[in-house]
Amino acid sequence: MTIYNEALQWIVGIIYGISTVLGILLPVGGPMRLTGKITGTLPTVPADFTPAVRIVAFTDTHNQNHHVADAIDTAYELFDNDAVYAGVDGFFGLGDFSSVGGEGDYERYAATLHEHVRPETVLVNIHGNHEFKNENYREYFLKYFGHDPDTVTEINGFSCVAFSGDRGVTEWTYSPKSLNWLKNALDDAQKKADGKAVLVFTHPHPWGTVYGSTVWCNPQLNFVFNGRTNIVNFSGHSHFPMNDPRSINQAGYTCVGCGAMATFELDNNYIPGQHPDGYDPAAQMCVIEADNDGSVRVRGYDLLSDQYICDYYIDNVNSKKDFAYTYRNMRAHDQKPVFPADMSAAATRNDGGEWVISFNEAQAAPGFIVHEYKVTIKDGKGKTVFSENFVDDYFVFDDDDTADFRIGTDTLTAGESYTLLVRAESAYHKYSDTVRLPFTAE
Repeated sequence: MTIYNEALQWIVGIIYGISTVLGILLPVGGPMRLTGKITGTLPTVPADFTPAVRIVAFTDTHNQNHHVADAIDTAYELFDNDAVYAGVDGFFGLGDFSSVGGEGDYERYAATLHEHVRPETVLVNIHGNHEFKNENYREYFLKYFGHDPDTVTEINGFSCVAFSGDRGVTEWTYSPKSLNWLKNALDDAQKKADGKAVLVFTHPHPWGTVYGSTVWCNPQLNFVFNGRTNIVNFSGHSHFPMNDPRSINQAGYTCVGCGAMATFELDNNYIPGQHPDGYDPAAQMCVIEADNDGSVRVRGYDLLSDQYICDYYIDNVNSKKDFAYTYRNMRAHDQKPVFPADMSAAATRNDGGEWVISFNEAQAAPGFIVHEYKVTIKDGKGKTVFSENFVDDYFVFDDDDTADFRIGTDTLTAGESYTLLVRAESAYHKYSDTVRLPFTAE
């Protein structure tokens, strides 16, 4: 890596460290939205797909070690007797297992891992930015995990590159030295890939790739990843739900956001930091399966409801022209949400005295989601008394088919009649027809 590139990465790290704090980055995937071709259908997993390796990754556990234990135990239960390919070859923790990087957090997290991970299963961890809050992050890591923070592990012939990096100018940036390690590790892994995917594990997303990567990202990674078609990067940091279809993205390479094991975060109108009702708790893990021919299957699993929540298949990571999970192609296959014909609305007070508006949820296209609702309430004279966008709780898996939103304590008057206007928006900004529903504040 040249001195020029090192200096450039320092400059980029500083600029994006500042802009991350200010939240002024471009909308997700802005530079990549026009790339890729539109396919007739989205990929499905072939009946004869047989993996040669299986890895389970989880991220952003933030001391929720009972979820870590559940993830490990559940993975073994799912795959111990799998008829196609039995077993789990490795567990990868993608950082932010702690709060402020204290030694006690390491000790408790490591104890959970060693209690539940079997000796024959590969176990690899990396640092997140929360571990970087403590100056002793490298010392603690080596003490409790027994391997280098930056490491390449060969599993069944697949190179698994786990990159913690050294803290740079801020806790959100990497030092040039550590980025040079990553570049060299990827160079070596690609030389011996022999058609297989190179699996890369980082805490932050590369910028402008998956959902959440406009702010919760590290653009220094883009400099190292760009041009490496056959890598598949698995990352966390954002806490954005894995079942949002934007959590897989292919432009020059493949990126996957692995959700979170503590709490969710989302955006609304491109503004991150949204925490709608139901965002806590969270427990999603990522199941990664790859074959020697370059095919990769990625599934999200929700531990709270014990079910798979998304399933993606890449036929050949080496063929950029055939990438299906581009923003452009996914938006082409998304459809506008549809409300049920017989829907209704209601307004009641909760125990805190807040008015809660309820109406029947819109339905998204299969494999896609309703991300948010635009809600407007007019009184009997047609005057607007309330208008706001609400993020849907699509990350909560239950039997409730209604959308419920709190709108304050004094927005409505009991006994008065109103009209609700509501429009649903999908992940790729497809909009339903606006429905008008009369209701009486109870």
